[in-house]
Amino acid sequence: MVFVGADVYSNHVLALNARTGTLLWSYLTGDGASDPVVANGVVYVGSNGNNLYALNARTGAKLWSYPTGGPVGSSPVAEGVVYVGSADGKVYAFGWSEGLP
Repeated sequence: MVFVGADVYSNHVLALNARTGTLLWSYLTGDGASDPVVANGVVYVGSNGNNLYALNARTGAKLWSYPTGGPVGSSPVAEGVVYVGSADGKVYAFGWSEGLP
């Protein structure tokens, strides 16, 4: 699978079949999406609407979202902990074992 954060005109996160390019699922953020990162079966993606989303990589179902104080245009980084910066000047960190942030 290939995951794409679409720009402000599309406002979706897309999952595509890597061989065929077929759309497998899409998730509407409503406000743009950063480049996503995938870790442990979860797609993490920021949005211009001041949110970080966690989506099931297989189905696209929203697992949780977390509001930040500003747009999240940068891609999250997942290295045992998910880190994401926000335009509010803060870096947020979420651990794997946390069901909800």
